[in-house]
Amino acid sequence: MEKTVDLLVIGAGAAGMSAALFAKLNGLDVLLCEKDSQVGGTTATSGGTVWAPGSHLSVKAGVPDDVEQARIFLKSVVGTRGGEHIRDAFLDSSPKMILDLDEKTSVKLNACLAHPDYVKNQPGEAFGGRALAPAEFDGSVLGPDFKYVKPPRPEFMGLGGMMVNRNELNALLNPFSSGTNLMTTFKVVLPYLLSRLRYPRGTRLVMGNALAGSLFYNLKQQQVPVWLASPLQELIYEHGQVVGAKVLHDQKVVTIKARKGVVLATGGVGWNKKLRERLFPKGMLEDSLSPRSNTGDGISLANKIGAQIDPSVDSSVLYFPCSIHTHKNGYKAIWPHIILDRAKPGVIAVNKDGKRFVNESDSYHDFCMAQIQSNQVKDKIVSYLICDATAIQKYGLGFVLPGAKKLNYYLREKYLHSADSLEVLAQKVGIDANQLAQTVQRYNSFAEKGVDTDFGKGSGVMNRFNGDPEVKPNPCLSQLNQGPYYALAVTPMDCASSGGLAGDEFGRVLDDQNQPIAGLFACGNDLASIFKGTYPGPGTTLGPGMVFAWRIAQFASGKLHPQTVLNTNSQTNLLSDSKQNSTQEHVSA
Repeated sequence: MEKTVDLLVIGAGAAGMSAALFAKLNGLDVLLCEKDSQVGGTTATSGGTVWAPGSHLSVKAGVPDDVEQARIFLKSVVGTRGGEHIRDAFLDSSPKMILDLDEKTSVKLNACLAHPDYVKNQPGEAFGGRALAPAEFDGSVLGPDFKYVKPPRPEFMGLGGMMVNRNELNALLNPFSSGTNLMTTFKVVLPYLLSRLRYPRGTRLVMGNALAGSLFYNLKQQQVPVWLASPLQELIYEHGQVVGAKVLHDQKVVTIKARKGVVLATGGVGWNKKLRERLFPKGMLEDSLSPRSNTGDGISLANKIGAQIDPSVDSSVLYFPCSIHTHKNGYKAIWPHIILDRAKPGVIAVNKDGKRFVNESDSYHDFCMAQIQSNQVKDKIVSYLICDATAIQKYGLGFVLPGAKKLNYYLREKYLHSADSLEVLAQKVGIDANQLAQTVQRYNSFAEKGVDTDFGKGSGVMNRFNGDPEVKPNPCLSQLNQGPYYALAVTPMDCASSGGLAGDEFGRVLDDQNQPIAGLFACGNDLASIFKGTYPGPGTTLGPGMVFAWRIAQFASGKLHPQTVLNTNSQTNLLSDSKQNSTQEHVSA
């Protein structure tokens, strides 16, 4: 069987669906193929935040963001790792992509009034406006196609299928503590119960699920064909050019010719064992937060025809510190420790030696990078969150939610451990007891003064934002002195890969000679991180993924050309790169 289109997009996460949608809006004939039986990929299970500097939405929300400030911030964060001209292209197109999305589609994002950048105390960092959050989406408008939107992980839905925003969690956990909490509970729970009369889960979608659902809805509205359960088999490479691909669809291999090219957006490394061994550090668990269908197809098949895997990325992994509860049926429920516990006062992180190794309130990625460094000679990378009874009651710890919900159950399951003394707790989990006692004593002295002189917990805007404003003088510091004490093992897991295919500022995949492979594009996690393995702020995978999807669509439709001058900075970098084809800087591009 054979089919011909203008643009073939492989992968239906936010990046792939955006590429297909923008290409269609630019008048191209598009086909979107997805390996899984549902759309959404990692996006559907994520927070859905989009890091997009300088958008009109930030102005509209009263927290105007400035592209030049974002440029200054990125220069400080990324440093001399290279690829500046690609980031200039991202910064140039970010406001344009958001404007097109807002004006030409019904996909709605809102500028966050308070969602700070992750790397603290940097020039140009933003407190709000730069991160955009998906608006709620009513999945019922999809009708019977709602079943094709991948749900979040089961552990992040209440009552068997209800999605909840972060700012609603406290009300739902304490519905009768106030009239406001009771009203919030009714507002969330009643529509959910009504939707369950017709659908297998709640149709009120939030966060990444809302983004995935609304993108899918717009593809349907634009009549873009979406082939589900249609994995990529092979890229068709003829005379130095990708002219299409072979896709397994309805149990038949279909040859799809693509006049303008093929876009790879298959989700990055994921569960691909060979790529994980090649790009990931030792000691990483074999588990991944990626969907099981994400097996690195785009990267590995492109690499077979000569595409370069970018060698210049500092860390090929973007991490969440995670704890795992294995159910009796073998299902591994995974809790990413993002915001609810690590940054809070009365919670510390220690390694097996009983020593602190990190500012616990830094970003999840930076936390894990410190964890890996601290455990660099160990076969298994693991550390422990330690807290006392006061902290676990007020803030929770992992699956134990604020109010110490289901604490006894998780103790019986040995998900976490407790003891009346730090010494006994250390012995239970195999931590150096003497060192742990000294560590807690030292930390308590910091809490008394309000200054962590070892790691600076609570010293940055984002640190304090995730702390407890009721605790003074430092919202991230309070003493551990109320037994029983608790310990929970956490290990780094990949929330996304930042190592991927080398590409240029138009999303074209590069070969080993740093030349574009005609007809082959990549975006999302298939394209190497434009931030070179750093994690500047919330949504720094989805932001570039969607912006480069827009740029690919513009390029494929003839609206964006290689000779386009973005601004003075990018012009200078492009000229510099053209003279240094063999340099590491050019390789990283």
